[in-house]
Amino acid sequence: MAELHIEPSGTGPMDQTEARSLRHASPTLAVPPRSAVSIPGLVARPTFGFPARGGSASSPPEAPEKPGSRWVRLNVGGTYFVTTKQTLCRDPKSFLYRLCQDDPDLDSDKDETGAYLIDRDPTYFGPILNYLRHGKLIINKDLAEEGVLEEAEFYNIATLVRLVKERIRDNENRTSQGPVKHVYRVLQCQEEELTQMVSTMSDGWKFEQLISIGSSYNYGNEDQAEFLCVVSRELNNSTNGLVIEPTEKAKILQERGSRM
Repeated sequence: MAELHIEPSGTGPMDQTEARSLRHASPTLAVPPRSAVSIPGLVARPTFGFPARGGSASSPPEAPEKPGSRWVRLNVGGTYFVTTKQTLCRDPKSFLYRLCQDDPDLDSDKDETGAYLIDRDPTYFGPILNYLRHGKLIINKDLAEEGVLEEAEFYNIATLVRLVKERIRDNENRTSQGPVKHVYRVLQCQEEELTQMVSTMSDGWKFEQLISIGSSYNYGNEDQAEFLCVVSRELNNSTNGLVIEPTEKAKILQERGSRM
């Protein structure tokens, strides 16, 4: 608000006053200077699109990738596999171990992604890699064991080669033997003879069924029941080229006993 001060003049009348001074008091807007002191815990940020003063607006740089990463990427016949160097180095004499060591004698190329190029069947590489991971031979039903053996020999994994050969040999023996067959015998005896008959059976024979024929007769003052005892033993597939089958009587008696 303006203030008006009037003082009397020494040379004129009182009504001819002269304004000696006219002072205007106007409000003052004080703008504090930008403080350059940083406060702990506060991060300067850019305002209205301009970078902040006294600090950097950019994020910290990412840490560079460590050399000699433990992960390895393989391109096997166009299919990618990712595993660790520790897995591939299980067998020091294998091809994969030498690959991880960057053996100069191996002419191994890499594709545009940095994966090692291996010109082999990826379908059979799965059992190879899984064996190196957990030490067990697992082969899917749709894979041929001979194909796994071929890959194990290529990668020069001696322990896996031995396991696959043993499995192939076991399967061949099982196929050549064929299904197990049995020969049956039916023995008729009285009740008091059962214990002795079972205890005196020859080696290889085993008890199968006991069938009561439902007849009894008096022997002295006691009733004696009769039984049919069915026993069996394993039989080789052939004897002099002739295959021996269980008799029809044994089959009928066995079926009759299962219904009783």
